Amino acid sequence: MFHNRLLKVYKHKSKQAIRQNITCYRVYDHDLPEFPFCIELYDDKVYLAEYLRRHGMTDEEHEQWLEECVTAICGILPVTDANVYIKQRKRKSNRLDQYEKTDTKAEYFSVAEQGLQFLVNLTDYLDTGLFLDHRITRQMVRNECKEKRVLNLFAYTGSFSVYAAAGEAASVTTVDLSKTYLTWAEQNLELNNLKNESKHFFIHADVKQYLKTLQPNSFDLIIIDPPTFSNSKRMKDFLDIQRDHVELLNDVIAATTTGGTIYFSTNFTKFLLDAEAIKATSIKDITRATTPFDFEGKLKRWCYKISV
Repeated sequence: MFHNRLLKVYKHKSKQAIRQNITCYRVYDHDLPEFPFCIELYDDKVYLAEYLRRHGMTDEEHEQWLEECVTAICGILPVTDANVYIKQRKRKSNRLDQYEKTDTKAEYFSVAEQGLQFLVNLTDYLDTGLFLDHRITRQMVRNECKEKRVLNLFAYTGSFSVYAAAGEAASVTTVDLSKTYLTWAEQNLELNNLKNESKHFFIHADVKQYLKTLQPNSFDLIIIDPPTFSNSKRMKDFLDIQRDHVELLNDVIAATTTGGTIYFSTNFTKFLLDAEAIKATSIKDITRATTPFDFEGKLKRWCYKISV
């Protein structure tokens, strides 16, 4: 059953990936309840995440079952057994989990996306370093940022920053609470021969507090993709995106020049935008427009384009 389903979705998605010259994409996401996997292809490597559930198997039975699933995956996808990286994650994990290390192998390799290179790590963290669902959004930023001052908030490994730099932004400021991910972001810029110390700035800060320090009209284009919830000890206050999004976005708007653009995304599936309380010229839901082919019908995030 799993073999047949995986074969069907891979045949369909691989054709679309070839047409779009994409080598990193999601192949399978919990299509069958009995096989609760997320399977992503990164060139010749597979990221296999098993959502935790009550499966009723002993440890030995589960290990045997998992080995049989990996054999099926290697029989369909262009990968070897040694290049399948297995993770277990909670069913409703949020972006807070990305800061938790699960291993220390430090196996980094580069992958290509739309002519740019990104470092990926399939061993040490629950997330890989490249969120595939924002592929289209990143390209939108690249197309719009020429000679603009760009701010990337909750930047993670800086993929939006790389796209902005490639789009010839006047400046790119990357902000994150993790020094590890800021270093990763710098390495991604270096990998593309884009790093310029006079134009690209990396700021280790709590975004909620950082926004309060900004002068009006500081940036022309801002990307903000916060976690659903965060209570990191490094933060002055905890973050709840449903509770805090109005204040957060109004602070972002205050820092944006008139006529500027904000891309706001959230992974909170039950998110309700309080549009009337947000001091924007217009707010457009671009979730569908930014949904890549490999996430159709499976996307669990919202995305908005806010005009100031």
